[in-house]
Amino acid sequence: MALMNEPTAPYRSAQDALRVLEAVARHSAGITDAELARRTRLGPDRLTALVRMLRREGYVEQVTDGVFVAGAALGRLDSAHGRDLALREKLQQTIDRLRDSVGAAIYISRYIDGEVQVTQCAESPATPAVNEWVDFRSSAHASAVGKSLLGQLDLDARRDHLSRHRMARLTSRTITDERLLLSRLDAQPPTVPVLDLQEYAIGTVCAAVPITAGSSVGCLALSLPVEHAHRLRRAADTLNRGAAPVLVSLAL
Repeated sequence: MALMNEPTAPYRSAQDALRVLEAVARHSAGITDAELARRTRLGPDRLTALVRMLRREGYVEQVTDGVFVAGAALGRLDSAHGRDLALREKLQQTIDRLRDSVGAAIYISRYIDGEVQVTQCAESPATPAVNEWVDFRSSAHASAVGKSLLGQLDLDARRDHLSRHRMARLTSRTITDERLLLSRLDAQPPTVPVLDLQEYAIGTVCAAVPITAGSSVGCLALSLPVEHAHRLRRAADTLNRGAAPVLVSLAL
């Protein structure tokens, strides 16, 4: 199980959750909470919260009071047969819950073969997805998704991407100067969500947080109508806290 070493709360939570999961998986007959605490060296409050998350995601099941075994979701992801479908279904369940808790459309995006790809989306009539009026692949400079993904690349990879995709002005707020964009990406703290304040589309605000596991560059994002812009930062913080289950799934 490989996970990028990032000093952010979601990464620490995911790393600790993987420690718990590995301890549970080694004990097919079950492991007690006391033994879990001893093996993981996690405090009781921390361990309780992580076990609760893993149970909610279906990775751990409680068979008797204080005894835990690996859950069905872990078995499906551990199986080579149908693993990709199982992972996609698991991620969809997770972002559906995030959509409902955040009150915004949620997206999983990846940087694959030099291109921005939105691989999954959770939307509803109450939380509509952003209108992709310009292909996300050619608008990384303007979207929260694109800027989050570019920010995780090295300088040469960023420049390569921008050389293949002209930085068109999509709104009056769009950054079209390459040096300014690269400077902003360099200055972006890894613990702070990337924001798009009507840079991609008038009427929409967005936020994105990195979910890079191993060598795969990805991000988790949300979008809101501009009339809900006052909720953006709080929603982004909730999104950031909710990234740990996504990271666990990607790291397994």
